[in-house]
Amino acid sequence: MDVDTGVDDCIALLYAVASPEVELVAATCCAGNVVAPRAAANTLAVLELAGAGDVEVALGSLAPLVAPLRTAVFHGPGGLGYAELPPARRAPSSRFAPDLLAAEARRRPGAITLVATGPLTNVALAVRRDAELPSLLRRLVVMGGSVDHPGNTTPTAEFNVLVDPEAAKSVLDAFSGADPRPLLCGLNVTEQAAFGPEHLQRLAELAGSTNAVVRLVSDALRFSMEAHDRAGVGYVAHLHDPLALALALDGSLGETRAGTVDVELAGSLTRGMTVVDWQGLWGRTPNADVVVEVDAARFLDELVGRLAALARRAG
Repeated sequence: MDVDTGVDDCIALLYAVASPEVELVAATCCAGNVVAPRAAANTLAVLELAGAGDVEVALGSLAPLVAPLRTAVFHGPGGLGYAELPPARRAPSSRFAPDLLAAEARRRPGAITLVATGPLTNVALAVRRDAELPSLLRRLVVMGGSVDHPGNTTPTAEFNVLVDPEAAKSVLDAFSGADPRPLLCGLNVTEQAAFGPEHLQRLAELAGSTNAVVRLVSDALRFSMEAHDRAGVGYVAHLHDPLALALALDGSLGETRAGTVDVELAGSLTRGMTVVDWQGLWGRTPNADVVVEVDAARFLDELVGRLAALARRAG
């Protein structure tokens, strides 16, 4: 997983550890929701709490390829909302995240699914290091963009892509011949994954409100719920990153449509916008499988169940 660990990356990491079919090879960290060193510290702390402190965590790029870094406001000053975790006992890996991504894909060709839930800076740099990365991965899954749907940072752009649109475009271009195509999970579906107080209550009923994992989930998501409420969205948290991971594990949760996706770099009003050619008007082969429908209710039920099982096991 390539993460910029804020609130929803935190839940995605917990979901990965909670899923018995997942071997989490490593977590690589980029700048996005928070600065990259904070993302790495958050990742180490979350994994340690979840009983997965032996997973390698590597620090990657400190800034986007071209633009100055902009961090998020929906994750709190430390990135985990109201949650405060003790520093992890382990330090980040000595490996640079893009080098790790390229090396692990080459070490286990065709076996690794890379789930990228932050800006795509590390992935773009990894492709620069090894141009064969797209053919070495089992699949690339991206939480990013917004397809035929408004943005969440500007009227046209989703946060991860807007932070580093050059990286997003570079990755989509590099993976244009990959088989299978990258799976693109954007705001058009992730904003349907609305986690509310009733889900927190169910989690507490299943695992106990004093459980450390339950407290982490609750303290992190309450901040996000309050921020969304102040923004007029409602008292919910949108679980963008966990949904992308869930779709990587179980394609039956959603429906996809092949499309040619590109990223606007120059427009003063539309920089970072993900544009999809559904009709082949550009004369280019589709380069992504875009998620267009999702069973949000089933996803949220499965997420709560797996988090509860993890909480009982780790708590």
